[in-house]
Amino acid sequence: MSPASAPRPLLVRLAFQAHTYDIDFAGIVSNIVYVRWLEDLRGHMLSGIYPVEKMQLTGVGPVLLETDIRYRRALKLGDRPVGEMWVAEARAAHWILQAEFTLDGGRVCEARQTGAFVDYAHMRPVRVPEELRKALEAAGTA
Repeated sequence: MSPASAPRPLLVRLAFQAHTYDIDFAGIVSNIVYVRWLEDLRGHMLSGIYPVEKMQLTGVGPVLLETDIRYRRALKLGDRPVGEMWVAEARAAHWILQAEFTLDGGRVCEARQTGAFVDYAHMRPVRVPEELRKALEAAGTA
């Protein structure tokens, strides 16, 4: 998806753990768990720039348009992967986020998400909020 040497603007990193409720009938981490972990990473990325409280005040926030996930290696109960997410591309009204999960230095999953910002009252696209645009500009992305 994205070479490891490429810039990773607004990079965030979180450690996760595979719990009993994350395991499917085959004994591996369920695919849906990765989607939840992507939510955690995206929320962590936005928390210092455009937090949920600001979204509630302004009525503007992100929605997902697409998620593409590539599973490389199964995770099992007790595994402690590290997830990273960064902005791969930013436009006036949408952005593309790149993420990967690793375990013991090996890549287990890659993901790419396309999202837009909307006015929640009308569910219509709006420009990326100013705070986020400024952070992206400072990171050399926008």
